Amino acid sequence: MRNFIRRYWQIVTRPSVYFSLGFLTLGGFIAGVVFWGAFNTALELTNTERFCIGCHEMRDNTYAELQTTIHYSNRTGVHAACSDCHVPHAWTSKIARKMQASKEVWGKIFGTINTREKFLDRRLELAENEWKRMKTNDSLECRNCHSFEHMDFTRQSPRAQAAHQRFLGTGEKTCIDCHKGIAHHLPNMQQAQEDMDEWEKQQKQ
Repeated sequence: MRNFIRRYWQIVTRPSVYFSLGFLTLGGFIAGVVFWGAFNTALELTNTERFCIGCHEMRDNTYAELQTTIHYSNRTGVHAACSDCHVPHAWTSKIARKMQASKEVWGKIFGTINTREKFLDRRLELAENEWKRMKTNDSLECRNCHSFEHMDFTRQSPRAQAAHQRFLGTGEKTCIDCHKGIAHHLPNMQQAQEDMDEWEKQQKQ
């Protein structure tokens, strides 16, 4: 047994002594494809609503609120899952967001917001964190589905037409500035507006 382990260790640490360069190259390529496929499959599984609800403290809070909105159910059957609005589609941005969101799981493990009361107490803070993130990336997740270039202004209300052309067309504002309550209930908006105004001032300095 000891000789077998020693032999195995020699093969693992010095494979070029026992295998040809072509075999090692082909083996490395196949191993890379298998690893990449497994990694991407696992990554996509973390984008499902079932996974989101299981690891983030949201089933009876934000997810319940989403179910009453047009992003969850509508006449055309287009359904926006949690990841559609909270995870970028581009791979590098997606990985960065996944790393950032991983710390939110601690809230589930340690019960930071494991009751409705705790959630409501921190709703403003949680909402502001997400608004700031989307403000910083120019509402990237919104734009994955809603393209300004392909908007049919003739099918919008006069107010929406004016707002989109003035603010989105010029880059003066981004989607989240006007659509904060599109999928979830709003916190204390007076305090939120004061906080966001202060944050925007700091960003410009």
